[in-house]
Amino acid sequence: MMSIRHLKMQVQRQLKRDLDKANSYFNKSFLPPIVNYDLKGMKAGVAYLQQNEIRLNPILLQENGDTFIQQVVPHELAHLLVYQQFGRVQPHGKEWRMVMETVLGVPAETYHCFDTTSVQGERFSYRCECQTHQLSIRRHNAILRQNRQYLCRKCKKVLVFVEKLGK
Repeated sequence: MMSIRHLKMQVQRQLKRDLDKANSYFNKSFLPPIVNYDLKGMKAGVAYLQQNEIRLNPILLQENGDTFIQQVVPHELAHLLVYQQFGRVQPHGKEWRMVMETVLGVPAETYHCFDTTSVQGERFSYRCECQTHQLSIRRHNAILRQNRQYLCRKCKKVLVFVEKLGK
C-alpha cells in the first residue's frame, strides 16, 4: 500500500493534468481547487462548488490508490469545472457528462464501486414487506430521535427495525 503522502502527490498530479485539459478545451484558466482529506463515511469524494473545494476520503484513497485517483478526482473536479463554466445545473447532467467524457476523457460514472466495509460504521437491520434493508447509524438515529420514516423503494412500505448489526 502506498503512503498517504505519495497518494496526495498523485492526486495533485491528476488535478494538474485534468485542469490543463479543461483550460485548453475551454480556452480559459480555471482556478485550482482546494483539496482536503477529511471526508468520512462511505463517500469517496465531495465537491463544494462555491468554495472551489474537493474533499476526499483518505481511507478509501489509501485502500484503492490509482483507481481512486483516476476515477474520483476527475469526477469531483468535473463538478467544479461545470459550476464555473455553466453555473448551477443538474449534478450529473449533460454538462457534467460532457466535461467527464469529452474534456477529461473519463467514463461518466456517478457512483464508485469501492469496498466500503472499513468505513461504513454501525449498521441496523430494517424490514419492509419485500426485503431486509441495512441502514446507517445516521438514518437509524433519525428514525429514533426525529420520528422520521423511510419507505422501501420497491413495495413503498415503512421500514421497521429488526436488529443492530454492528460494523
